[in-house]
Amino acid sequence: MKALVFLLVLANLLFYAFSEGYFGRPDNPDAGRVEQQVLPERMRVVSRGEAPGTPLVKPTQVVPNGAPATETPAPGSVEGDKPAATEAAPEAKAEKVQVAGVAEVADKPPICLTWRPLPLADGERLAALLAKRFGDYKVTRKLVASEGNGWWVFIPPLPSKAEAERKSTELRELGVTEFFIVQDELNRNAISLGVFSSEKGGQDKLAELKAKGVRSAQVAPRPGKDSLVTLQARGPVGDKVELIGAVGRLLPKADTLACK
Repeated sequence: MKALVFLLVLANLLFYAFSEGYFGRPDNPDAGRVEQQVLPERMRVVSRGEAPGTPLVKPTQVVPNGAPATETPAPGSVEGDKPAATEAAPEAKAEKVQVAGVAEVADKPPICLTWRPLPLADGERLAALLAKRFGDYKVTRKLVASEGNGWWVFIPPLPSKAEAERKSTELRELGVTEFFIVQDELNRNAISLGVFSSEKGGQDKLAELKAKGVRSAQVAPRPGKDSLVTLQARGPVGDKVELIGAVGRLLPKADTLACK
């Protein structure tokens, strides 16, 4: 064991003496590096204490394999400075024309036509024609009834049967049970709340209904066979010619007038 320790200490002392140069050094400390060079004949001296010059060859951009080649426009060229003008798609042109047409039609105000006075039967026929073929027109009626037919309390015609049924439900909730939905063409979907021989009876009934919360009821002379009616139709100007022609064929003696 002592011999092994002695040998290790001796080896360390010899290595220290060699590294410190006690056994001698070569005159050129870099002489050993020349032997360690790899392919020294390929080395080329670029400059000796001077800055390297500008490379004569302009470096080119490396394009990866498979990338599409692109052409870069020259600076100041017309094509590179201004984007190419593109023509609007046909669908966009058609949409612009369509929108412009709608705007032109929308700018024109609706027309208003009136027929007066008409017998009650003719008024019902005309109202049926307007509802069937000219649904875009809003029709209003004004009845001129004779006092001999009495007076009635009613709710004016509603837009549809469903609306009339809904109004009937509201009347029942308010405690009103005596009424019926009118079915004739002129006053279709109106709700009759009572017929009276005098205007006073109608006004008393109306006051009773108002007390229960009915707000849309009215009093007017009761329509009869000898009653007259005035109709007004307000709607798009584009159907004016067709509407006047249809009314002329239905009621040749009726005059179509402009609303006042």
